[in-house]
Amino acid sequence: MHSFIPPDRLLLGPGPSNVPPRVLAALARPTIGHLDPRFVAMMDEVKALLQRTFRTRNRLTLPISAPGSAGMEACFVNLVEPGDTVIVCRNGVFGGRMRENVIRVGAECVLVEDAFGQPVDPAKAEAALKANPGAKALAFVHAETSTGARSDAELLCRLAREHGALSIVDSVTGLGGIPVEVDAWGADAVYSGSQKCLSAPPGLSPVSFSERALDVLRQRRAPVQSWFLDLGLVMAYWSGDGGRAYHHTAPINMLYALHEALLILHEEGLEASWARHQATHLRLCDALAAIGLDLLVPEHARLPQLNTVRIPEGVDDAGTRRRLLGEFGIEIGAGLGELAGKVWRIGLMGHGSRAEHVDRVVGALSTVLDR
Repeated sequence: MHSFIPPDRLLLGPGPSNVPPRVLAALARPTIGHLDPRFVAMMDEVKALLQRTFRTRNRLTLPISAPGSAGMEACFVNLVEPGDTVIVCRNGVFGGRMRENVIRVGAECVLVEDAFGQPVDPAKAEAALKANPGAKALAFVHAETSTGARSDAELLCRLAREHGALSIVDSVTGLGGIPVEVDAWGADAVYSGSQKCLSAPPGLSPVSFSERALDVLRQRRAPVQSWFLDLGLVMAYWSGDGGRAYHHTAPINMLYALHEALLILHEEGLEASWARHQATHLRLCDALAAIGLDLLVPEHARLPQLNTVRIPEGVDDAGTRRRLLGEFGIEIGAGLGELAGKVWRIGLMGHGSRAEHVDRVVGALSTVLDR
C-alpha cells in the first residue's frame, strides 16, 4: 500500500463540491488543542460568520461535528419527544428522511406529500396544520437535493408560526447558494452542510435554533435521546460566555476549513454569491436546451445550484456517467428514489458554480450522447 493520491475531478454532482485551494491550505495548518484559547477565539468567529450566512442573530448557531444528516437528527431529537405530532412535507428523498427521524423519536408523523420534482404545496401544509391542532412542528425541505426543487420557506415558516408549531427546515443544499433568511422567515430550526454551496469538505453541519426553539428544548419532559447531539450539552462547549465545558474533541482542522470557506463567501458577498449561482444556472439551462435536454423541475421552482436533467429515452444512465468520469474527469449525480434512472443531477455549487464548468460539462455530455 502507498499514500493515497486522489484523481483530479470536476465535482458537478449533488455534493461534495470542489474545495478551493485556500480552504485546502487551511486544512493543512498545524493542529492545536480544542480548548486552546486561539482555537476558542476562532470558534467564536465561526459562529459569527454562520450567523451572517444564515441571516440571524440566533445565539445557538454553530456547526455540528458531523455531516448534514446529523444536523437533521439534532433538530428532531432536541425538539421532538415521544407522543408529539409532527407534520412532515415530503416532496423528495430527504423529506422521507425527516419522516424517519420523527418515527424513531417516537412521535406521530402526519405526512403531506407532493410529487418528486414539485415544491411543497403550502395549501396542503396549511390543511394539515388545521387538521392537527397542537402539532409540535412543521418540517420541510427548503432545497430538495434529490429533485432540485425549491419550496417557499418563508410562507411555510409563517404558516407554522400562525398555527403555534415550530418550523424545522432542511437547507443543506440551500445555504450560500440561495437566500436563507432565518430571522426574516421566523424559522425555528434550520440545518445545512459544509460540502455544498459553502465548498468546505464534508463533515460539518451548520445549524441555527431560534429562542422559541430553545424554550422548547429547556422545557423537555425527558432527556434528549442522543447524548452526542444534545444541544444543551453542545452549547456549553460552544458558548462564548467565559469557560468552555468539554463535550467532545472538535474536528479542529475541519473547523479551520469551514472558517476559511465562510471568509471566502463573505468576501464575495452573500447577494453576489446568490446572483452568481443564478447566472450559472441560466447558462446551464440554455446550454442543455441547445443539445435537446430539459429539466424536471418547473422553472419557477428550480434550484440554481442543483439541476435535475431528464435522461433521454434509450440512453444508458450509468454508462453515460461512467464515461463522463473516466474520459472527462467530470462527476455528475444519479437520480435518487423514484427518480433513479430517470434523471441526472448536475450540481453548480459554491466554488463549482462557474461559467467554464457549465461549458465543460455540457460539451462532454454532448460528446458522449452523440456516440
